[in-house]
Amino acid sequence: EVQLVQSGGGSVEAGGSLRLSCEASQYNYCLGWFRQAPGKEREGVATIYTSNGPSSGPAHGTTNYAASAKGRFTVTQANVKSPVYLQLDNVEPADTGMYFCATGGLRNGECSLRSTQYRTWGRGTQVTVSS
Repeated sequence: EVQLVQSGGGSVEAGGSLRLSCEASQYNYCLGWFRQAPGKEREGVATIYTSNGPSSGPAHGTTNYAASAKGRFTVTQANVKSPVYLQLDNVEPADTGMYFCATGGLRNGECSLRSTQYRTWGRGTQVTVSS
């Protein structure tokens, strides 16, 4: 059974930075980051392809971002066995929520931002941004 262990998060003022990490016992295709604010649906934030080839997927390290994350968030993985990090810079109060990582998500050769495409989930970590 694949397990995902998350760390990081916390409270920060608007304009500040945080780093989240997600370590999987096994990486399967994509690693997606999602967030969920109280009373709202879970939304995709960023994805990264965590496998080495096959031809069905993009190159290792290929990333995909939601419009709200572009230019402020960065997802990285040093190699196929390393933790995946989500760097949050210039955060805004709207970034507040529970952040989850999940594996799976490969669809039509790309990592999806849709939560329904992912199979295994971490327990989440809270990010709170104050104005």
